[in-house]
Amino acid sequence: MPLSASPVVRRVRLGAELRRLRRRESLTLEQVCGRLGWASTSKLSRIELGQSRPDLADVLDLLDVYAVPPHQRDELIVIARDAATGRGWSKALGEMGERQRAYAELEAGAVRIVDYQPVLVPGLLQIPEYARLRVSAGALLADDVDVEADVRARAVRQEVLCRPEPPHYTALIDERACDPAGLSVEVWRDQLRHLVVLAERPHVTIRLLPANASPYGDLHPLAPFSYYAYPDPDDPRTVLVETLTTDLRLVAEADVARYEQVVDWLLAAALPEEETVELLGRRLGPAPVPRPREPD
Repeated sequence: MPLSASPVVRRVRLGAELRRLRRRESLTLEQVCGRLGWASTSKLSRIELGQSRPDLADVLDLLDVYAVPPHQRDELIVIARDAATGRGWSKALGEMGERQRAYAELEAGAVRIVDYQPVLVPGLLQIPEYARLRVSAGALLADDVDVEADVRARAVRQEVLCRPEPPHYTALIDERACDPAGLSVEVWRDQLRHLVVLAERPHVTIRLLPANASPYGDLHPLAPFSYYAYPDPDDPRTVLVETLTTDLRLVAEADVARYEQVVDWLLAAALPEEETVELLGRRLGPAPVPRPREPD
């Protein structure tokens, strides 16, 4: 099923709006919770930080406390309903683990996605055989990884590039990610061939960073990251930084702006789209000629 605006992003947006309204009224967390009869401030704090799925009744009570005018109230109710979405999303995302789900929820509803990968092909571009090998390697550091479920989850996520109005997707990939290290020749060739096919889609841009690439200030990000922008300019642009054991989600304007600058520098240093496809084609080489069948 197609997924609409990400509830994760809408929760962050709703929390920021409610925090701004509370501060406009010069109210503390304790004062608001006291007026509503809430037992502790943790409930309101989690709502403002976008860490919990809000109950619409609670949001309406908060809007009453902050004396929000009707036109603004209606807008915030729409955002609150998006933020409270849960059941349909759980069904659509199926058996995804926590990390895969975090990516899928940010990818849904985005109008622009940028993936930077210094070592691997990004998940949205992986063929199942490549994904299986890479997930299996990562599973050596964890005890609870279901390799096949993770591979299926990547396939579900990749549907975002096939929806009627897909996001503009840009992959910035270090040339090293296209080396066959640890891969069979067949998987390596099939993965490169898949990249060439995807690069033909008008909404997909693949740019390789050659070994001698020198971004501004010779800046080479050490960790993979993904950037997301949304059609509503007030929804927070988001960066997800991949680490060994978990992923760091950044929504603060100053943090995201720094990553936007890094993306610009990387784009300036990367090969153009046409040269990227040519390089991938050279690495593929000529198609192997099938050997004639031996007579019986």
